[in-house]
Amino acid sequence: MPKLSNLSQGRGYLAIPGPSVMPEAVLNAMHRPAPNIYAGEIVDMMPPLMEDLRRIAGTQHHVAMYIGNGHAAWEASLSNVVAPGDKVLVPATGRFGHGWGDAATGIGADVEVMDFGLQSTMDIDQIADRLEADTNHEIKAVLAVHVDTSTSVVNDIAGLRAALDAADHPALLMVDCIASFACDRFEMDNWGADVMVTACQKGLMVPPGVSFVFFNDRAAAVRDAMPRVSRFWDWTPRANPEEFYQYHCGTAPTHHIYGLRAALDMIHDEGLEAVWQRHETLARAVWAACDAWGAEGDLSLNIADPALRSHAVTALRLKAPQATELRDWVEGNIGLTLGIGLGMAPKGSPESHGFFRLGHMGHVNGQMIMGMLGGIEAGMSALGIKRGSGALEAAAKVIGGA
Repeated sequence: MPKLSNLSQGRGYLAIPGPSVMPEAVLNAMHRPAPNIYAGEIVDMMPPLMEDLRRIAGTQHHVAMYIGNGHAAWEASLSNVVAPGDKVLVPATGRFGHGWGDAATGIGADVEVMDFGLQSTMDIDQIADRLEADTNHEIKAVLAVHVDTSTSVVNDIAGLRAALDAADHPALLMVDCIASFACDRFEMDNWGADVMVTACQKGLMVPPGVSFVFFNDRAAAVRDAMPRVSRFWDWTPRANPEEFYQYHCGTAPTHHIYGLRAALDMIHDEGLEAVWQRHETLARAVWAACDAWGAEGDLSLNIADPALRSHAVTALRLKAPQATELRDWVEGNIGLTLGIGLGMAPKGSPESHGFFRLGHMGHVNGQMIMGMLGGIEAGMSALGIKRGSGALEAAAKVIGGA
């Protein structure tokens, strides 16, 4: 039998958990000459754009935009409310909880990490006990990741707020929604978050480079009592600008703004509830296929309980080195790029080749997810990876019944 030709030509599919697939509407909106940044449409675009961001966040309060990635949003949020020497509590459920804690260490905070491992959600009862024990209220902020992109676990933010309230603890509740924003349900005001950070390259479907910090009046009061906040990170002028340049502390990220406007229009045209429902249905289709594959062989979902899984990203385990072999095969042979396993094992170790992730966030639909799953099936077949049957049928049943 002759060797098959390479089938990776044509439009590739980037099925990693961010940067996500960019819609043509976003790309087209960004494909234009640089605008005047002193007057005209881009100046007029900012107030309604900020209001639409608040709608997605579920807040009536404040939002500041930064030129930078999610790590920039981490540092921006911390710089406004955490002074050197302040204690912060980090309930970590994956690499990104530890990452935000490390950012706090970098600005001089006293960081206490409660590590809940790589396959479970944070334990609200344990956190409640720690808050109750902090009778002197040394903890100034709790840094919680809503969805940890490395493990794909979703955490109970409303439950964490309830624990803070039950302990009558004044610490700020700060939440990372970088992976979950406009994918998994999040309601900032109703759930009691004081600060929330996110970025543009996942559920917002815009190229990396812009991030956001949302904050309420309680957090603003903490900022006002800070001994100092650097000019660039200070959220006050960004959230309440007297002149256009203050939104960005200088030159605006012009083309990101155009792309973001197009993305927000797409989200609001579909309706946020519908966006959340679409992500849930597509996630269930992914899980159904993975469950079928895992019925025989070594494939397993990193988070066993479906109620604790994100609707934006799915972390998976295989027998090493099959995960790396699978990623290499589908990218090289059929143009499908899957996410690496991140923070699940030491980088470069033999174990690290047993993890991979699927991104199903933002601009994705049923046929794209079925194509991704079909590509994975092809790769497992080509590599002889043992698996159960009926995966595509199981996913199709979920999508067909949506």
